[in-house]
Amino acid sequence: MGKSLIQQKRGKGGPRYRAPSFRYGGRAAFVSFKKDQPITANVADILHSSGHSAPLLELKYSNGETGLLQAPEGIKVGDKIEVGENVEIKTGNILPLKNIPEGISIFNIESNPGDGGKFVRTSGAFARIITKTDNSIIVELPSSKRRMFLPECKAVIGMVAGSGRTEKPFLKAGNKFYAMTAKNKLWPKVSGTSMNSLSHPFGGRSSHAKGIPTQSARNSPPGRKVGKIAPKRTGRHKR
Repeated sequence: MGKSLIQQKRGKGGPRYRAPSFRYGGRAAFVSFKKDQPITANVADILHSSGHSAPLLELKYSNGETGLLQAPEGIKVGDKIEVGENVEIKTGNILPLKNIPEGISIFNIESNPGDGGKFVRTSGAFARIITKTDNSIIVELPSSKRRMFLPECKAVIGMVAGSGRTEKPFLKAGNKFYAMTAKNKLWPKVSGTSMNSLSHPFGGRSSHAKGIPTQSARNSPPGRKVGKIAPKRTGRHKR
């Protein structure tokens, strides 16, 4: 018998799990610029957005556009940043990866040129360029994983502000609950084996350890197709 799982309810997009985007500051992204015409931006304000873990900069560009961007550590209202290919290597400036030296801290890296930035955007995060080739740039991400980017992808010099956010403990479960509620995140997360049998296929049997395998066949019906879907290998690898 199929069961209505929490994951399925969230995917439906109902009001209970809909993100309160009307409270968010807006989309934090780069603006486009021409290769031979670098532009400057003035930091008009530093904003708080409940949808972002880091403070946001309100920027007014020299071409008349306005936008938001994750604030780098150490910036203040009134500072100016530059956007271009050959601008100075300074905190807050935006350059293509091909023009950034190896070992410099960067954040808000574009996945594809012109998408506005997708990687390394949370508070206190930064990445470093490891290797450069003619066709690719190897970047070490905060997770210590290395990823290849195109040389034309842009990034910001520095590290994201708000690095001390995780140093203050929540102390109580209620504080964590209200913090997650601000972003409409479902918390706490309960494992399927801890639920009742009517709530999850792994629940029930009056104990935490049920002995039911977490593998599910590829042709399992909805409600049972949970856990590892048709895994090729499970358990310890025996040589």
